[in-house]
Amino acid sequence: MAVLVDSLQHYAHVPFAIKDWCHMAVDGSFEELHAFAAALGIPRSRFQGDHYDLTPWMRERAVALGAEEVVTRELLLRMAGPRGDRARARRARR
Repeated sequence: MAVLVDSLQHYAHVPFAIKDWCHMAVDGSFEELHAFAAALGIPRSRFQGDHYDLTPWMRERAVALGAEEVVTRELLLRMAGPRGDRARARRARR
């Protein structure tokens, strides 16, 4: 099982000072993801149902702690939860 992070994306439309984010997900147990997030100092309240959003400096820390860097498409195909299930179903229909 692996904790996954995708590439940083720029979200110009968000009303926050930080506009660059990535996603951190897991291809196994959400408990593993929550434990990894806790090790980064991210509160569980920041969990968004199947992933955490990471700032650029949190992404660097996640990779240093062993998160696997993947492209967004791979993250979607591998991630646990309904969003990952939908991505895998779409791929299977092709």
